[in-house]
Parts: sequence; C-alpha cells; structure tokens
Amino acid sequence: EIHSVRKSSLSSTIHISSTPFFKMNQPKSVLLAPSPAGAKYDFMYYLKGAAAGGICCSITHGALTPVDVVKTRVQLDPVKYNQGLIGGFRQIIAEEGAMALTTGLGATAFGYFIQGWFKFGGVEVVKINMAEYLGPEKAWENKTGIYLLAAAAAEFVADIFLCPLEAVRIRSVSDPEFCDGLADGFVKMAKQEGLMGFYAGLPPILCKQIPYTMAKFAVQGAAADAIYNGMGSSPDQVSKGTGIGVSLASGVIAGVASAVISHPADTLLSKVNKAGAGGDGPMMTRLANIANEIGFWKLCTVGLIPRCVMIGTLTAGQFGIFDTVMNTLGASKFHFTNPHA
Repeated sequence: EIHSVRKSSLSSTIHISSTPFFKMNQPKSVLLAPSPAGAKYDFMYYLKGAAAGGICCSITHGALTPVDVVKTRVQLDPVKYNQGLIGGFRQIIAEEGAMALTTGLGATAFGYFIQGWFKFGGVEVVKINMAEYLGPEKAWENKTGIYLLAAAAAEFVADIFLCPLEAVRIRSVSDPEFCDGLADGFVKMAKQEGLMGFYAGLPPILCKQIPYTMAKFAVQGAAADAIYNGMGSSPDQVSKGTGIGVSLASGVIAGVASAVISHPADTLLSKVNKAGAGGDGPMMTRLANIANEIGFWKLCTVGLIPRCVMIGTLTAGQFGIFDTVMNTLGASKFHFTNPHA
C-alpha cells in the first residue's frame, strides 16, 4: 500500500507512462507522433530525446570543425602553430587553403550524431528512471548525483561508437594526405592498424568525455536552476523561447567548466592518434610517455583558450538545439522539481 501511494505521488509529478510497450511500438508510431494520452515520459519520449541529441551534437560539432582543426593542430605541433586561434586560422589557410579547415567534417558530423543519440537519449532514460525509483523528494535532493551517474553511463556507451570515427578524424587532421574522406579513412586505418587501431584512443577518450559529460550535465542543470531561481520562476512557468534562452546561458557556463576539466585528456587523445606518438608498447605506456614529454602544465594549458571558445559555444548550442527539436517534436523536456515548492 505504501508503494502504491509513492508511485501515485510520483506519477502525478513526472507522469511516468503506464502504456504497454507493445502499443507504443505499433507500425503507425513515428518520431512526430504524439505520446499516448496521459503518457509524458514513455518510449516515444526517449526516442525523440535520442533523435534531438543526435541532431544537436551533429550540427554543433560539424559547424565548429574549423575551430577543432586549429585546436588539434596546436595540440599536435605547438612549435609551428604558436600564433593563437586567429593566427592558426590564417596560417592554415595560407599554407593549405580554406578547405583544409573542413578536414574531418564527415567523420565529425556522423560520429557525433551517433554519440549524441546515445548520450542525450541515455541521460534522459537513466535520470527519469532513477527519479521514478527514488521518488520526487529523494530525486530532488540527489539530482546532482543523478545527473553525474546518468551522464557517465550514457557517455560510456556513446564513446564505444564514437571512438573509431574520432580516430579517423584526428588522423586526417594531423595528416591531410592520409585519406580522401570518411570511408577511405576507415579502409586505410583497418588495413594499416587493424581493429585495435580504431580504439587506440579509447582510454583517453573515456578519460576526456566521461568527466566532460558529467560536468556538462551537472553544471548545466545547476546553472539553469540558479537562473530560474533568480527569475523567481520554473521551467514550466516560462515561454518556450525563455526556456531556450536559459538553456543557452547555462550551456555556456557548463561548456567552459567541462572544457577545463577534460582538457588534459583531450590533449593526450590528439597526440596518441598521431602516427608514432609515445613510441611502442602498451597504450598506457604510450600515454605516460606522451604526458612526460609534454609536461603537466602544457598538458593542461596548450590549446585551452580555443577549446574553451569551442566547447562553450558548442555546449550552449547543443542544449539550445536540443530543447528546440524537442519542442518541435512535441516533447516536453524532463526537469527535476522541488516537491516542497
């Protein structure tokens, strides 16, 4: 009986669906279809969240490919590319032409669509189901922990799919003559290095992306709550346009924080995918060799400013586009709510 009361209370707060799964999976169910009556967070909601995540990550990472090319070059060869972000743009255009700034665009757009699908979709699945399990009060009290756990779990799965595409992208940026596109890059890497060549960067990509994503969602959630508190309002009390504005502002804050936290691992990832970097031997030995060669200070600071610009813009764009796509698809994004407010 206690369980029934608790579940009823939770359902009235976040409207967890009780619609049978087989009804949500009928052939007529499509991405633009509304959820069944009374069902707010159901299978179709998660599908829409995954699609919105894929779209927002693909667009933002693809649009910032030129910045990422400069950042990667600075990390790989700081002696040559030592003129900052703007100077790096000019240097690459002068030496290789403007099209060099689009190197790796295909791998970036496709890879981050897949990553965004699993990351944003996974976060929604985990945090809503954890909120259902804990109940409204405990979910509100532990929302930061829920964000961190949901982000870590979702990012781990997403990175398994992202890593091969990121390896091809970095190799093509570090060596513009390596391949003529995504498909060609996959074939060449497979022939030269085998399957493990695609996952050479998995340890550093996990070390980069998991802390980055944990900070990204936790900080964005906290920043958005602070902004709404400052406005004396809540997500369900403001217009869609205002909600997107809050997502953009909190996204900038989250982006800069997560960029600083994950930058050392990002530098290692850029280096380890360069042919011959770190010498021979096991992956952890190569990573240790690279870290010793660079030094701790440079590992944390080389390329940091362009990365903060890139990730701050990118993260704000992701949350803004995510909310826009969700609104377009007729889905209302889940927010933790204070049961005592």
